[in-house]
Amino acid sequence: MSGADAGENMTIREIAALAGVSSAAVSRYFNDGYVGEEKREAIRKVVEDTGYRPSLQAQTLRTKRTMTIGVIVPKIDSYSAGQVVSGITSVLEDRGYRLLLAVSDQKPEKELEYLAVLGDKQVDGVILLATMLSAKLKEKIEQMHVPVVLAGQHMEGCSCVYHDDYHAMHDVAELVLSKGRKNICYLGVTNRDEAVGAERVRGFRDALAKACLPLTEENVETGGFTIASGYQGMEALYRRNPNVDGVVCATDEIAVGAMRFLREQGRVVGRDVLVTGQGDSVLAANVSPPLTTIRYFYQNCGQKSADMILKQIEGERNFPREVRLGYELVEQESTGR
Repeated sequence: MSGADAGENMTIREIAALAGVSSAAVSRYFNDGYVGEEKREAIRKVVEDTGYRPSLQAQTLRTKRTMTIGVIVPKIDSYSAGQVVSGITSVLEDRGYRLLLAVSDQKPEKELEYLAVLGDKQVDGVILLATMLSAKLKEKIEQMHVPVVLAGQHMEGCSCVYHDDYHAMHDVAELVLSKGRKNICYLGVTNRDEAVGAERVRGFRDALAKACLPLTEENVETGGFTIASGYQGMEALYRRNPNVDGVVCATDEIAVGAMRFLREQGRVVGRDVLVTGQGDSVLAANVSPPLTTIRYFYQNCGQKSADMILKQIEGERNFPREVRLGYELVEQESTGR
């Protein structure tokens, strides 16, 4: 039997005998209770030498915790979601927690279903990367028997870590306006998505209003989050407004689709038409010309969400329940830099 196998089959009493301490001291050691420095070092050495790992089932029965956090993401191939999950994982692993991932396919009803399943004490808490906020979602969160943190969305009265989508879009729209562009269109997503939809188009609208430029329905197109949707949306805008000289997009993917269509029409992006995205994804630096975009701190969002959920699980009270993160404007050749 290997050392690791032997360690897995040992009991707390056997660990205590090898360390020359009481079973109670070993129990306190594994449950973060007080143990004198000399005894703590003796236990640590036995654990290291034997490869002992406490039984997860025993820990769960003793602490009433599963040491697992549920994470619900809208899609598995999203750059932003991947970065948020990476940030969550880095915190959970350091604290001895595992991650249980669920994918909602951007369907609000699936988010509600997963919350119901995970909330039935299958996990100690849930971090939700929500797509569309609703009264039903808020009601479900309030009914949960475990804490829930929203990552990337702001909902009044709920624990959340979110981005400053409004000011980020306001800044990037002002950049395009500062280049003397007057005939600007917007490619966005549904306003049911509070962050990427409602907040970003509001920032764009207010930037135009500040410059005394109207935002008409003819200059706005709403679609999905994909490159194909950006292409189709730009095609629809171009039919209505062939003299467009600026296109502000809700995401990098949408912007890349818009750029593809404009090139096919013989328009030079960065000279004839300025194009911007949001998200600073891998696409932004690798498309031609490189895309002016907004850098959000997705990994930090994941880290702060994980830290917030663990504080609630561990009974801490004095910490911010709503955290708004900053952003950086990344100006590149698609706006004629």
